[in-house]
Amino acid sequence: MSKHNKEKRFNFGEFYGRWGTLMILIIIVVLASVFVPNFVKPRNLSNILLQNGVVAMLAFGATFIIILGHTNIGYGSELAFIGCIACLLMIRLQEIMPPVLAAIITVIAAIIIGLSIGALSGYIITKFNIPAFIMTLAIMTMARGGALLITNGTPVSGMDAAFNWLGQGFIGPIPTSVAIMLVLFMIAWILLNKTVFGRHIYAVGGNENAAIASGIKSKTVIKKAFLLDGAITGIAAVVFMARQASGTPAGGLAYEFDAITAVIVGGTSIAGGSGNVSGTIIGAIIVGIINNVQNLLHVNTYWQQVIKGVVILLAIILDVVTKRAAEKARK
Repeated sequence: MSKHNKEKRFNFGEFYGRWGTLMILIIIVVLASVFVPNFVKPRNLSNILLQNGVVAMLAFGATFIIILGHTNIGYGSELAFIGCIACLLMIRLQEIMPPVLAAIITVIAAIIIGLSIGALSGYIITKFNIPAFIMTLAIMTMARGGALLITNGTPVSGMDAAFNWLGQGFIGPIPTSVAIMLVLFMIAWILLNKTVFGRHIYAVGGNENAAIASGIKSKTVIKKAFLLDGAITGIAAVVFMARQASGTPAGGLAYEFDAITAVIVGGTSIAGGSGNVSGTIIGAIIVGIINNVQNLLHVNTYWQQVIKGVVILLAIILDVVTKRAAEKARK
């Protein structure tokens, strides 16, 4: 009897891992609906999705990286660098070919640049055993400087409507940026849950030495994850600039923190080995709602930064507490 009761004992770690993120979302939505004026208006809810689509895209790539136990802090600068190059390229191409074709080539170029950055990061991290945090810190600095250099520090404008459609247009009733986000979500979900690559991501993130012993080439897995992360960042950069109809070298500030927060709030362990993109997309919505509520309540910009930091800290503490609870229950 006592053994049966022990098996049935409530496990907070397992419960939070399965339902915690969704419960947090429901609680935040209910509280915001009651206490925040204009929150439940359809236009405001639509704006939350539109404004946080890019964060969600970045968070999908970050999910793979964080499950591996690594961290990329260069997203904001990469958005600016890749996005500004894309805008400059679009302006040149639209003068010599149909705008739609120019936009397609521009998107492909942005993906290639993102892949190149991901390839560089993955290679140096695995070749020289440099922590991803340090490598992406270098990338962050170089990318921001590169964005300022190629634009002379001034915004780029004049892209055709075919380019801006990627961030401002609609596919039927669905905003283009939201449609792109959903497609990336499905791709990320399939890769993580239905492929050998996904299983290797969890194995390497959970215990790299054990993964190597079982025949998994961990360095190859890490390189592929950074390639995927780079490609997604390239797409997100185009959507980001298209939504603004401007290539802004100072754009994307703090987007890396929103993306990482979305991943952690979504239930992915900062220590690696566990997580999923389903939780990440909910985490991105939660981050978006928090930002939206602060704007609706006219919270001072400086205080918004403080609150974001507190949210990140609480998410990390909750991750550690739930992981310890789950481990204790298994003993």
